[in-house]
Amino acid sequence: MQVEGVDSQALQVRLDEQARELDELRQRMAVLSSGEQLAQQSNEQSRQTIKLLEEQNFKQQQELAFYKGVLAPDSRADGLLIRSVDIHPTEQAGLFRFKIMLSRVGKDDKPMKGRLHVQVDGRQAGEAKSLQLRQLSDDLPSGATEQSIPFAFKHLQVIPEGGRLGELRLPEGFEPVQIRIKAEVEGGKPVERLIEWTD
Repeated sequence: MQVEGVDSQALQVRLDEQARELDELRQRMAVLSSGEQLAQQSNEQSRQTIKLLEEQNFKQQQELAFYKGVLAPDSRADGLLIRSVDIHPTEQAGLFRFKIMLSRVGKDDKPMKGRLHVQVDGRQAGEAKSLQLRQLSDDLPSGATEQSIPFAFKHLQVIPEGGRLGELRLPEGFEPVQIRIKAEVEGGKPVERLIEWTD
C-alpha cells in the first residue's frame, strides 16, 4: 500500500505540474490571440487608410485634369478621349482596384453617349484568354451588360461613379497582359486604346 501511495503522490505532483503548464500555455495563447487581433485590426485600418488615400488622390487627379483643360477647347481633334485607366494591386492576391476616366476633346458642348467595351487579355494554363470587365467586377454603372458599359457625360465621366475606386478580381491562374478598351460613341467615331498591364 505504501508503494501505491508513493505512486499516487508522484502522479498528483505530475498532474499539478501539467496543470501549471496548461495554465501557462493558455496565458500565452491568450496573449498571442490578443496580439493577432490587434495586428488584424491594424492591418484593416491600414487597408482602409490606403483605400481612402487612393480615392482622395483620384479626386484630386480629376480636379487637376479638369482645370488643366479636359475640354481642350483649342484642340484640333474633337471627340472622346479615354483619358486614363489605372489599375492598383491590393494586399490580396488577384484583387485589384481600378478606375477609368473618359473626357471629351474639342469645343462641342453636347452630351456624349455610347458604350464602352473593356476586356483584359492574358493567358491561363498556357493559352490566350480574354475576360470582360463585367466578369471580373461588380463595380460598374447600372445598365452594364456582359459585353459593354454605358456612358453619358458632358465633360468627363469616371467609372466607377462617385469618385471611388472599383474592385476587380482575376481568376486564379490567370496572367493579365493588357487591357483593351473600345468606346463606341453615338454619332461619332469609335475610340480604342490598348494599355499594358503592370502590377
